[in-house]
Amino acid sequence: MDSLKNIDFKISIIKIPPYSSELNPIDQVWSWMRQHCLANQAFKDYDDIVDKVCTAWNCFLESSQRVATMCSRDWVKLLS
Repeated sequence: MDSLKNIDFKISIIKIPPYSSELNPIDQVWSWMRQHCLANQAFKDYDDIVDKVCTAWNCFLESSQRVATMCSRDWVKLLS
């Protein structure tokens, strides 16, 4: 570890609130899946939940544009 002391990693720490759904892409993905694929459904058992969530996930991934839009953050680009 001593050899790492002299290396400039150029890492910036960005403090964000502990819970910020607008800054957390996975919260927006879950919201999209609930609105478009998982709303108004009854689940028979655990396996049914897993199957339907996997189907919703695959539906979300069908559009690379949707993934890029929902999972990218402009404020990250400003810091790069």
